[in-house]
Amino acid sequence: MDLKWFEEMEALIPHGEVRTRFAPSPTGYMHVGNLRTALYTYLIAKKNGGKFILRIEDTDQGRLVEGATDIIYKTLADCRLIHDEGPNIGGPVGPYIQTERRGIYGRYAELLLEKGGAYRCFCEKSETDEAEGFERKDDPCRRLSDEEAEEKIKAGVPFVIRQKIPREGATTFHDEIFGDITVPNDTLDDNVLIKSDGLPTYNFANVIDDHLMGITHVVRGSEYLASSPKYNLLYESFGWEIPKYVHCSPVMRDHHNKMSKRHGDPSYEDLLSQGYLTEAVLNYVALLGWSPGGEREIFSLSELCELFDISGISKSPAIFDIEKLTYFNAEYIKAMSPERFTELAEPFIRQSVKNPAIDISAFAPLLQPRCEKLTDIPEKIDFFDALPEYDIELYTNKKSKTDAAISLQMLEKALPVMEGTEDWTDETIHDTLIKLAGDLGVKNATLMWPVRISVAGKSVTPGGAVEICRILGKDETIRRMKLGIEKLS
Repeated sequence: MDLKWFEEMEALIPHGEVRTRFAPSPTGYMHVGNLRTALYTYLIAKKNGGKFILRIEDTDQGRLVEGATDIIYKTLADCRLIHDEGPNIGGPVGPYIQTERRGIYGRYAELLLEKGGAYRCFCEKSETDEAEGFERKDDPCRRLSDEEAEEKIKAGVPFVIRQKIPREGATTFHDEIFGDITVPNDTLDDNVLIKSDGLPTYNFANVIDDHLMGITHVVRGSEYLASSPKYNLLYESFGWEIPKYVHCSPVMRDHHNKMSKRHGDPSYEDLLSQGYLTEAVLNYVALLGWSPGGEREIFSLSELCELFDISGISKSPAIFDIEKLTYFNAEYIKAMSPERFTELAEPFIRQSVKNPAIDISAFAPLLQPRCEKLTDIPEKIDFFDALPEYDIELYTNKKSKTDAAISLQMLEKALPVMEGTEDWTDETIHDTLIKLAGDLGVKNATLMWPVRISVAGKSVTPGGAVEICRILGKDETIRRMKLGIEKLS
């Protein structure tokens, strides 16, 4: 046993600062619970002036999904949850990759064998059992002597390395959310630490890496509470300091079911494709199980870094409410600059408005205060590109006191006036129509309603008759008003 190597490894461990890690497995999409774990991990580090570390836990090779690692990188970059350190791999600082560190885990497993905290298990088992960390309490290999184990090794019998859980007493660990939890040792299984292919299981690699990376706070889902006594026993076997545990209750679809992709619950990428903004998603996710106190709900990432405190995390599961997220999203849309809104909205506007003569920037003032999600945009403005087929019943409106006959009369009066309007601006169009309503002795709405229906073919539109006419331009407005007259005649 090369003790000098271990001494050199220990000497590299950073001390004196808060250090957290987000350690996802690249086994699928980035669900909301993953994002919340990443965010809380990041916020704990930044609130305390510490380091946020990214570690890809890819030792379960059988469950890896192609492209999943890229999704993790992209999501964190989108959300500005940028990791602070990692190995340099051909350029910028990258994350730690566990399969690139496999030699480290084997050495620490050998050290644990010498300390009596582990043993070699030669029992036959399926590859599936092994990959899932197949656990057992009464393993006959626990009782093998060193000589017997050595004979099996020489004979080429494959083996795994298992944790040797004490059979007496109990293990107590402290969680920052759930307090002290005590578990009888005889209820714990001897889980696999090193698989027969030499790769570590999650249960072993995360403890070794957390120690070597100087992790001070471990943030993960409450489903790992049951495994924490095993982690503590590993720390104790090595004589290492135990980090602070922060176990977060799950994000639920409702009071009885966890969120699940199988049941149609959205991932982070799904939410973006549904028209939600990254900032709104991040803000909402922060409040899924954490409260800053007070009534305020809208926070930037920098504000969350200042306010976040572990004491605000709830033991109770959080319910994901898509309507609440939509409210957050609408608030973020309203608060952004018209220039940024136009930039984000343009692809959605162009889904409906393909006429190059129509100025895209003209839509921002109409859409921004009326838009909850970016995906709302195409349906709201599809009539600008082509007048839809509509029923003349739309001309009947109790509030504006119009029906088909009155609407026909209003359009016939408005048409020549609009044809004679030269300065095609909001102000001129507005003043022209308001003056005409006065001359006719009718309410403004009695005139405006049929004009809007004739040019939009819809009863609900972003903006009123004046704005729609101005964006359409004079020629198209006149054409549509004539079609309205024909439809009503």
